[in-house]
Amino acid sequence: MELAIESLDSPALTKAQLADLLFDQIGLNKRESKEMVDAFFDLVSQSLVEGDDVKLSGFGNFQIRTKAPRPGRNPRTGELIPIQARRVVTFHASTKLKEQIQSGETSSSAL
Repeated sequence: MELAIESLDSPALTKAQLADLLFDQIGLNKRESKEMVDAFFDLVSQSLVEGDDVKLSGFGNFQIRTKAPRPGRNPRTGELIPIQARRVVTFHASTKLKEQIQSGETSSSAL
């Protein structure tokens, strides 16, 4: 099944638009669509918070990386400011997604 997303009004795909796509094209009711999208993102978020990587086959990997503390500088004053250690999320697109972007392919069949 292919999801058509060419009717998007904004340049960003939102959770509400994902839920609408599930409603329009798969046949779930609006409540179920919203709950499914929310559950997916809650699961991804929770896994990342717990320090687990999230791998979506054919799409890419979300990984948690710990950045070491380092010296920083206030660009206005030049004053040295310490930047604390922190955890950040990184995303690496899969080879399939990169190829799909390069070819301009819009079909979900490549995933």
